[in-house]
Amino acid sequence: MLQEFKKFAMRGNVVDMAVGIIIGGAFGTIVKSLVADVIMPPIGLLLGGVDFSNLFITLKEGATAGPYNTLAVAQEAGAVTISYGLFLNAVLSFLIVAFAVFLLIRAINKLQAEEEAPPEEPTTKECEFCCSSIPIKATRCGNCTSELSASDD
Repeated sequence: MLQEFKKFAMRGNVVDMAVGIIIGGAFGTIVKSLVADVIMPPIGLLLGGVDFSNLFITLKEGATAGPYNTLAVAQEAGAVTISYGLFLNAVLSFLIVAFAVFLLIRAINKLQAEEEAPPEEPTTKECEFCCSSIPIKATRCGNCTSELSASDD
């Protein structure tokens, strides 16, 4: 049973999938940092200094009465909140990842289209009598000297 598992785990598809998952996790971390540390601060600045990660609605106050200035303070007080700012960050992260994957797939498709050259026109045909390869425009076989029918063209 251990040998079967080893054989399964070392198959190409499983290893490729594992590498893809690891790379995807690392890519997700990079995108999360890009959204939180690079994209959202300027957007928040343009909108009057709003920090999207601190946008929330208090549903029920906690042990300490509100209002709460930040989400961390509200959560520390035990308040029940809807953290729609974190949701906006997650949506933006998803859109960036989806766009990056789209660009990657587009580039791969372009490379595959370049590799797939159109099939070449045949330059030879098979003699119906001796089965040897002869030029496509030939009317007589050079090997067996048989006359070829016009329907072979």
